[in-house]
Amino acid sequence: MSRRPVDLPALVEGVEHGRKRAVARAITLVENRDPLAYDLVRELYPRTGSAAVAGFTGPPGVGKSSLLGALVGHLRGEGKRVGVVSVDPSSPYSKGALLGDRIRLADHFLDEGVFIRSMSTRGHLGGVAEATLQALLVLDAAGMDVLLLETVGVGQSEVEVAMVADTIVLVLQPGSGDSIQALKAGVMEIPDIIVVNKADHPLTDTMVREIRGVLSLKPTVEGGWRVPIVKTEAVRGEGVADLVEKLDAHRAHIEAEGTLSERRRRNLRSEVLALCTFRLRAQLEDAVREDAEFARLLDEVVARRLDPASAAAQILERFDAEAPAR
Repeated sequence: MSRRPVDLPALVEGVEHGRKRAVARAITLVENRDPLAYDLVRELYPRTGSAAVAGFTGPPGVGKSSLLGALVGHLRGEGKRVGVVSVDPSSPYSKGALLGDRIRLADHFLDEGVFIRSMSTRGHLGGVAEATLQALLVLDAAGMDVLLLETVGVGQSEVEVAMVADTIVLVLQPGSGDSIQALKAGVMEIPDIIVVNKADHPLTDTMVREIRGVLSLKPTVEGGWRVPIVKTEAVRGEGVADLVEKLDAHRAHIEAEGTLSERRRRNLRSEVLALCTFRLRAQLEDAVREDAEFARLLDEVVARRLDPASAAAQILERFDAEAPAR
């Protein structure tokens, strides 16, 4: 079935004016890795950089989506335009996903000042899908004041969100059995703010003490910012105003210290490298898909006559040797 042709100048204009249909179509192009998406992002990129980006991570089931729903409501009450990107885990086979955040954030779908997009990881191992950064750029260019990114919630791979957001929020839940996992150093090194959601639980104060104990071992960074702990009950909206206050305070802090530009430079460096990695992998997969020599090497690995690392070395040698011819 032929696709309706895309009028790129009109699409760019629609995104810049914040028209929801144009924004949705632009993100679809990005998510589907349409060749036109590169031209689109190139046109929009000079108009980005003004939105505040907050990334929300944490174990599954702690209420990140409910918290985002309450947070969006509060920010809209302040007159801010809000973009939300929720990254859901996908099947490693079909690459499909439930995208359940659309259900939890449904109250805001008809609000013209809110744009919500759920995206699947499509097999990507970290907490952030490859197209997520470009989707955030589209929302930034559409004039959103605040961008909220919710990641998959799969443990320590969630540190990837630190390469995307200006402010990182770690959301935890008392009494879930996840506290030890969540308090591991790899996760605890990334948050600028920690939220203990479902704070009506009797073990909330115990968890807060555990977190403070871990934070006391963490060196203070970025001009003396001390990671605050915010207790919330997202379903009732309690503690959300305090969270917004802490988000604003952190943003003001990194702007005053000059570390916002440093973070963004680091994040953009990571994005460039991630895009390079993705494109190289795509080229490699195309090169070996019908390659008889690759099939032979795989047979050798399956038969235990060749180890995977040696097979990979041989494939890369061939790929490098053939690269100038492409």
